[in-house]
Amino acid sequence: MTKMTKMTNQVRPQQPTERATGRLSRTRILALVRKELNDFRRNRLIATTMAVMPLLFMIEPVITVFKLPANAPASRLDALVGVATLELMLIPALVPAVVASYAVVGEREQGTLEPVLTTPIRPSEFLLGKALAVFLPALGVAYTMYGVFLAAVGLFAHANVAHDIFEVPRIVAQLLFTPLLALWSIWAAIAVSTRAGDVRVAQQLSSLASLPPLAVTALVGFDVVKPTTTVAVVIGAALLLVDTVAWRLVSAFFHSERLVTGAKPA
Repeated sequence: MTKMTKMTNQVRPQQPTERATGRLSRTRILALVRKELNDFRRNRLIATTMAVMPLLFMIEPVITVFKLPANAPASRLDALVGVATLELMLIPALVPAVVASYAVVGEREQGTLEPVLTTPIRPSEFLLGKALAVFLPALGVAYTMYGVFLAAVGLFAHANVAHDIFEVPRIVAQLLFTPLLALWSIWAAIAVSTRAGDVRVAQQLSSLASLPPLAVTALVGFDVVKPTTTVAVVIGAALLLVDTVAWRLVSAFFHSERLVTGAKPA
């Protein structure tokens, strides 16, 4: 029986591993996310960026809305409300860009990149872990700031101003565009971070790269395109397509061997 058991074990086909089948490992991705979140808590620059920058971007829209008089003309009201919503969009656009720009170049400067890349983690898992670690807190901060803004408007702004801001298409657009802008910023920043040689340069270039999609969302904010739920969904679908293409491009051009050894893989 012992010999038969051994022979059976020898001929039994081995279960394909996640690496062999091409499937992503949730365990490795979540482990990297936890590592990144712990690093964020220890990094004062990132913690300050996450805490202070959103507050700065929220204070100006609140002041703008509170200064609007009750009898403000419709054109002026729409223009200032557009400015306020656009400034709130800077939170998901710039905050993830600044944080994600640290993803690769920051670890390379600290000497912690090589140990991570030489583990069994795949490049796609590495990128997804890095992106999720930035995306989740950035999305939470952006939605929290928008909720505080709506609460302040509902409690203290004039009725006609609050009515304009609480229009359903505006709220749908804000809720829909926020994660999509954050995703674009993250992929652009990671792409910059893999090529940059300095954290400050990566942050500056990533901030610039995060701004182009804001031009599309500004069309809705300033009523250049009439803000309707359908328009918001269509623009959101276009941004989702752009985010997907960005993710594919970053994955295709990410070479862990080049980052570790400095040489491009054959």
